[in-house]
Amino acid sequence: MKTLNELALELEEGKTSSRALVEEALGAIEDPAGEGERVFLLTDRDGALATADLMDGLRKRGKAPSAWAGIPFSSKDLFDEAGEVTTAGSKVLANEPAAARDARCIARLKSAGFVRMGRTNMTEFAYSGVGLNPHYGTPKSVWDREAGRIPGGSSSGAAVSVADGMSALGIGTDTGGSCRIPAAFNRVVGYKPSTGRVPKNGVYPLSETLDAPGPFAPTVQCCATADALMAEDWDGQIAQVPISALRLGALKTMVCDDLDEHVSAALEKALSALSAAGASVVDAAFQPISQLPEINAKGGIAAAEAYSVHHARMATNGDEYDQRVRTRVNSGSIITAQEIIEIHHRRAEMIAAAHQTMAAVDAWVMPTCPTAPFKISEVDDEDNYGPMNLKCLRNTFVGNFLHTCAISVPIGEPDGAPVGLMLMMPAGNDARLFAVAAAVEEVVGVRNA
Repeated sequence: MKTLNELALELEEGKTSSRALVEEALGAIEDPAGEGERVFLLTDRDGALATADLMDGLRKRGKAPSAWAGIPFSSKDLFDEAGEVTTAGSKVLANEPAAARDARCIARLKSAGFVRMGRTNMTEFAYSGVGLNPHYGTPKSVWDREAGRIPGGSSSGAAVSVADGMSALGIGTDTGGSCRIPAAFNRVVGYKPSTGRVPKNGVYPLSETLDAPGPFAPTVQCCATADALMAEDWDGQIAQVPISALRLGALKTMVCDDLDEHVSAALEKALSALSAAGASVVDAAFQPISQLPEINAKGGIAAAEAYSVHHARMATNGDEYDQRVRTRVNSGSIITAQEIIEIHHRRAEMIAAAHQTMAAVDAWVMPTCPTAPFKISEVDDEDNYGPMNLKCLRNTFVGNFLHTCAISVPIGEPDGAPVGLMLMMPAGNDARLFAVAAAVEEVVGVRNA
């Protein structure tokens, strides 16, 4: 996987063209032996090639809109694209009107000249951490294709599109981990920005309180570039921070319970390498997060807000939903107004306490997920689905609930089961988190070939 900066340099020096990059991406998408049919719900072949030719022409005349003009990207099926129906990974919305305009954050990438390849698959209505989709098929994780492992959800296709070279950049959303779980399961970087920085205009909602659009890419710098373009509140240039200047809090409370053996081994190896490189790695604890299972016993904020979005449609078209998603959404119907108010109060108190605790370190670090990607056949079993879904989401949801920015960086063995190392800081520290993550990535990061 080449980085955005590497591709931009090749374009500038005439070593490649946007048409060549797009044709290469289309080759990966259309490879009958690959995952393209399950990764892309719609491939805009003609539009991508036409845009590529436009960007090549502009670059020849010295008028390319940015250094990244002509680089392919994909967008999750939650984002509006002018002239297309946003189906959110469902059959229920198939007959809805086409979008009149692009989602704002997608429009910003297009303004920079990125070439959009199409709409990527996802968990229906973005409500799961495993990535299954019974309507359109489930993309397989980049790891152990023969067995068929879950890609992580909900932004399943976005992550696989990057891991498999179908796009250089994938755009997804993160409500409980949907940009970080698929990143960890596909050995790419995934970023959840501080909620509210990246505009959600034209993004089909799951939870207005928690939703945040974010990128998937080969490296931390690639994600920073995309984040800056989508948010338009910084330049995307990561500050250089020596690893020896960092104090990292290895969070142990709950997030390190019941780790898979290989996740535990990869985590300890990474922390040891960071220490050896000069970072100060200290144990961190925050006992209040142990209350999250109890707080979310009925589905919490996400379930209540999802139910408000879907209850009318489910009353008439409920049988057309993925029934696992329908069950989760329906759990929001039993949450009372008093309970939601209490959850918001408890969340506010926990955020204040957590941010104060985080101030003692440059970032919390922890495993993105406590497990390797499960086999799709295992998760498809109704008895396994609930517990496995909750296990995938357990660690990442900490970041959403505590109002942080968070990033997953791939660690472990390049050919082994994929593992993500998650770094987390209080909301509003996005540029600083990218700097810390880049320093960590330089020491322990791995990449797909």
